[in-house]
Amino acid sequence: MPGIKHRTEQHQDGGRTMWMAHPDGSSARAKSRDLPTVHQGGPHRLWDLLTHVLDRLITGGELPVTGAHVTITPDGQTTLCRGRWSATL
Repeated sequence: MPGIKHRTEQHQDGGRTMWMAHPDGSSARAKSRDLPTVHQGGPHRLWDLLTHVLDRLITGGELPVTGAHVTITPDGQTTLCRGRWSATL
């Protein structure tokens, strides 16, 4: 999802906090030392999107953008397609 800003903070106790924010008001915050506790808000579930990408990377060994076909329209709209997956930027 284009436009997501990421920030992480390492804590002295070994824990870590990660924030994700999108201009549409979606946000996610995960805090952990082992398994994360996640809080999400807004119209999109940003942490769920992240875990979907990571699952695809782990199970498939690559991200869907690897080997994708790219179409760029005269106005600059870019679409990536591979199999059933597509993303427009």
